[in-house]
Amino acid sequence: MPRLKFVNLSFNVLSKPIEVSLDKRWEELRNLVLNSTYVNWESVRKILEHLPSLEELHLSLNDYNNVALHNTSSSCACTENKNDNCECHSSALEKKHSVIRILHFTGNLVQDWKEVSKLGYAFPNLESLVVAECPIKSLDIAAEAKECPNKNYERSESSPESSSRSESPHDTFRSLKIINLNSTHLSSWDEIERLARFPALQCVRLQGCPLGEGNEYTEHERRQLLIARLPNVKTLNGGGVISAEEREDAERAFIRYYMDKPESDRPERYFELVQIHGKLDSLVNVDLRPEKRVKITFTCGSNSEVKSVGI
Repeated sequence: MPRLKFVNLSFNVLSKPIEVSLDKRWEELRNLVLNSTYVNWESVRKILEHLPSLEELHLSLNDYNNVALHNTSSSCACTENKNDNCECHSSALEKKHSVIRILHFTGNLVQDWKEVSKLGYAFPNLESLVVAECPIKSLDIAAEAKECPNKNYERSESSPESSSRSESPHDTFRSLKIINLNSTHLSSWDEIERLARFPALQCVRLQGCPLGEGNEYTEHERRQLLIARLPNVKTLNGGGVISAEEREDAERAFIRYYMDKPESDRPERYFELVQIHGKLDSLVNVDLRPEKRVKITFTCGSNSEVKSVGI
């Protein structure tokens, strides 16, 4: 089947090790679907080695609680020989699958973004990532940030291999344009601040998350707060392109939302937007509800009496 371009093996149990002949290569295969096959990572690695043109990969509903697409061994001869110029770790994270652009990883058990970031190492040119319905609680992978929750990350095009700073959530996703985080466990606005630092991100889905749940925000207010925090995102939750008017309204609403809060509670984005729009006046609270009581004058002959009557 040398011309095969699409293969769907979903719901076929492939949990046992898969043997692939070394001389077999499917040069034309572009799309592979392995949803709910429980295929193990060793088999996935073997399969990918024989698909040099693969662009779209589906690994949803496989109960993965980690990612093992490369050798993560931390021991090497360089360490034993105290070689400061060791490149073994870089080799272990060699980016072999640079053609893959789209990855579906829905409904797996991965909780830590550090595991998700390994997908970026394996697929360095990934443009679309779906991790919906995974129990991800945070996009933070730096241990230091757990002690310093207000740590900021820069949206930067610099090399992720730089050793001058701690790893950032976006280091391995520098080409990512689309991300689906629906029904994950993200619950803090800090996660949106981190998401805003992804250098190429344009489309975001964040429905069904505990973020901003409760009676504190209406759906419209939640959307405005998200748009204001994501300055480079063009579409949110599958809607149309965010217009310049909607973005400006959202950013002004964001300023007014935080302007009456203590300065310590204001996020960095607040000060950025004040630099753009200036300090705004509070909106006048105009009550346009109709009157519930009216005054009526009752007259009988020469006697008159004014009473307030409910309507």
